[in-house]
Amino acid sequence: MPPPGTGRGPGPSGTEDAPTSEFALPPGTHPVPGESRGSAFTTPSTYRAAQSPPAHTPGQAAGAALVRMTESPWQDRMRTMLRMPVDVRPVAEPAQKAEAGPAVGRVLDLTLRIGELLLAGGEGSEDVEAAMFAVARSYGLDRCEPTVTFTVLSITHQPSLVDHPVSATRAVRRRGTDYTRLAAVFRLVDDISAPEVEITLEEAYRRLAEIRRNRHPYPTWVLTAAAGLLAGAASVLVGGGVLVFFAAAIGAMLGDRLAWVCAGRGLPEFYQFVVAAMPPAALGVALKFAESDVRASAVITGGLFALLPGRALVAAVQDGLTGFYITASARLLEVMYLFIGIIIGVLAVIYLGLQLGAAPDPDDVLQIPSRPLLQIAASMVLVFTFAILLQQERSTVWIVTLNGGVAWVTFGALTAGGIPPVPSTAIAAGLVGLFGQLFSRYRFASALPYVTAAIGPLLPGSATYYGLLSIAENRLDVGLASLVKAAAIALAIAIGVNLGSETSRLFMRMPGAASAAKRRAAKRTRGF
Repeated sequence: MPPPGTGRGPGPSGTEDAPTSEFALPPGTHPVPGESRGSAFTTPSTYRAAQSPPAHTPGQAAGAALVRMTESPWQDRMRTMLRMPVDVRPVAEPAQKAEAGPAVGRVLDLTLRIGELLLAGGEGSEDVEAAMFAVARSYGLDRCEPTVTFTVLSITHQPSLVDHPVSATRAVRRRGTDYTRLAAVFRLVDDISAPEVEITLEEAYRRLAEIRRNRHPYPTWVLTAAAGLLAGAASVLVGGGVLVFFAAAIGAMLGDRLAWVCAGRGLPEFYQFVVAAMPPAALGVALKFAESDVRASAVITGGLFALLPGRALVAAVQDGLTGFYITASARLLEVMYLFIGIIIGVLAVIYLGLQLGAAPDPDDVLQIPSRPLLQIAASMVLVFTFAILLQQERSTVWIVTLNGGVAWVTFGALTAGGIPPVPSTAIAAGLVGLFGQLFSRYRFASALPYVTAAIGPLLPGSATYYGLLSIAENRLDVGLASLVKAAAIALAIAIGVNLGSETSRLFMRMPGAASAAKRRAAKRTRGF
């Protein structure tokens, strides 16, 4: 006999948090034919997910249809189910074909390896969890709970209420930026989660091994040239001419090569940023020595555009806004360390130049000439080269370049209309997030390749340089105010991108919206 209190049905209707029993048979459902109704603590019979009995869903007793979320991209379906309690999740999707049932250990290992590649590539924690849940669920492990932090992934599977849970963890020790690999992992997850595509565990492991072995799409010399072109285009964006363009490009390429040497010696990334920030600043100071009429500030600003960690900042703010506070804090700490490294490298060179008599003109930073057509072209070149540095697929480079051009035109139009830089940046970044999310859903891919490079022209390079120059000239109040402005612009970019991504959901059909109305996903972040 069941213990007292475990045989009753659900509590009073209309009270969302009324106590219920997980062992009770929901009203409106009937036992499976041929199966006895024994104690709730009897060991359950096992079955494949594809042959499972009909699951109870909210509204089933009233005659509503079962909710099957198969019409939307797997990111949206899995994210929606992750936000639901385990007992109200919709009917399980058909598992991949495994004759003897899913091998739990191997499925969990495959899930963790896929999550590791996504997290190491810069994907947001919520999307990593959704991918891990999609893989485990597709191979028949329905009662799974993935967990993502900045350096550790874990997943737990409990077959039933009376079985022991099985847990596995994996540490993320190496990180790298390769959006081509990221796109390949997304395609693998999409194929695994598609009911009409049959992928065995062995086939999934083979494809994952090929993804890990694949070389980067661009050779090293192309990446170095792209870093130089990015810095040169950024210098033109802030008012530089031909001489400034070549000086910024040469400085950025020298910094990139020095950073590669430091990386080969095993130095931490902090010191790599310190070293990479010095050559552009040194060339700017040298130009000020040689010719006083040159906008030396544009050379240094161009080098800063190539180094500012915009990708990591966007990921950090996105994790914080979606409720992953531990991972968001770790990412923000990483951004702070990298930013301090840039400050140390540039400040050391500027201070040395001031001691030698090369005093850059602060007005060069504040008075940027208006050259709309040239600046639009420079912004698109900047985005194009940024996409190359992110190792994006060639098919996405042109799309993100167009997205970045639209963002810069929007920003320029708003600032010309008298709107301050911070809200203008947020609005332009919101368009980047909106279009990037729509592109990614249209192509069933990650949104990062369509978003990250497009925010390049909006990065606060000028405000950062002006703050550093003021600090070097012992004007601490002005310098700190400018650095705070740079931080505000950076946060406006990150929040705008996330807000644009969330706005895109208004134009898309969200799976399970009707069934989840009584258990809203936002409840986990309301603060009470």
